[in-house]
Amino acid sequence: MSMELILADEEATLALGRRLAEVLPDGLVAFLHGDLGAGKTTFARAFLKALGVGERVKSPTYSLVEGYDIGERRAFHLDLYRIADPGELEWLGLDSLSEPGAIVLVEWPERGQGALPPVDLELYFRHDGMGRVVGFQPRSEAGRRLVQALGL
Repeated sequence: MSMELILADEEATLALGRRLAEVLPDGLVAFLHGDLGAGKTTFARAFLKALGVGERVKSPTYSLVEGYDIGERRAFHLDLYRIADPGELEWLGLDSLSEPGAIVLVEWPERGQGALPPVDLELYFRHDGMGRVVGFQPRSEAGRRLVQALGL
């Protein structure tokens, strides 16, 4: 079960992030794939802001992980672009990524293979002319429910 959605411009990417936040019932582990500039961080920022992050949503390119309190839940945004080996993640103390109800967005997840919690939903961003295309690949029942709630 894989589907794609055309994102004509940046606003469409922002709208997708907001929409996913609207239908998110519980926690989520989402892997965001795509080349540099494909829309992963733009999507993540919109998603986290729509969930209620009141502070500035920073790109975790240099810090590797940014954590946010959203009411009773915790959200984490990881950017593993600078990781050379998944073993490097041990030093980040990422045990809280597996907490029930945690929301985890991971850019460049292939660089953390084996050190990340099980994924619910994979999103594949790619350039398409002046816009983007995002593919959805649910990897759990929660991921399947989210894709259905999005109407895909």
